[in-house]
Amino acid sequence: MDPAPIVLFVYNRLWHTQQTIEALQNNVLAKQSELYIYSDEANTEKIQKSVNEVRQYIDKIDGFKSVTIIKRIKNFGLAESIIDGVTTIVNQYGRIIVLEDDMVVSPYFLEYMNEALDQFVDDDRVISVHGYVFPVDIILPEAFFLPGADCWGWATWRRGWQIFNPNGKYLLDELMRRHLIQEFDYNGAYPFLNMLRDQIKGENDSWAIRWHASAFLANKLTLYPGRSLVNNIGNDSSGVHSGTTEYFDVELSKTSINLNNVIVEVSPIALEAFEHYFKKNSSLQRQLRNIVLSFVKMNYLKVKIKSILN
Repeated sequence: MDPAPIVLFVYNRLWHTQQTIEALQNNVLAKQSELYIYSDEANTEKIQKSVNEVRQYIDKIDGFKSVTIIKRIKNFGLAESIIDGVTTIVNQYGRIIVLEDDMVVSPYFLEYMNEALDQFVDDDRVISVHGYVFPVDIILPEAFFLPGADCWGWATWRRGWQIFNPNGKYLLDELMRRHLIQEFDYNGAYPFLNMLRDQIKGENDSWAIRWHASAFLANKLTLYPGRSLVNNIGNDSSGVHSGTTEYFDVELSKTSINLNNVIVEVSPIALEAFEHYFKKNSSLQRQLRNIVLSFVKMNYLKVKIKSILN
């Protein structure tokens, strides 16, 4: 089967976009893969120049089977842009690999993604494939499954994305009605529920928490690699929704991931490792949440003031 199309979402960060593209080009399957790039329009005149710089760069990209660029003529915002772009491409091809402009990948990323998409295409228990894994303190299984879905370098099929529900209020109500709050929050180790509540209140515009909640409520599993194939370089205050932290930094895997003996069930070892990692860094999580919220609110106010003045 041909490699799945890659969809990359970019905005106004030229250096980050360059690092992401160059890492992708180092994958063997890049030359066989179709690349779609969604470039969002600037939401203020102040960043129009940087948006244009990114667009000038992506216009010259090669190293893939084909490159298709979709330049938004209005500002969608990250969540709307991703939901619209993923829906369009996955409905066209039946499967998809998704990246944002700050995801630097291992040379083995596309191999892992495509192999997993082929291997689990007909397994309804599996909703997605993920490339990033937290820098936990133990050696994880070669590959493993956890409940829900994730957002830092991921892939899915049309059947998986059809489960996505953008209605955060409905998702929250279902989690509470079914008494799943503790489990959803990794036994209280990570504030996923607060992220969903913030999304409902408009304090963040996260599509990812709704993707995770949708998959979690449907009892679906996501495949993770035991060694990370993605590193997020965007936690440097350069993004609209990011602060500064090294909390998520990982070393990219220098070897491929073997999927021969993966059992489709929740890995107790990985689940416990994630819980321990979250609990160990719980104070930092609160700081990060406050940083992200301050950035989101600041940008929201800027856009609101601009709309009033105009």
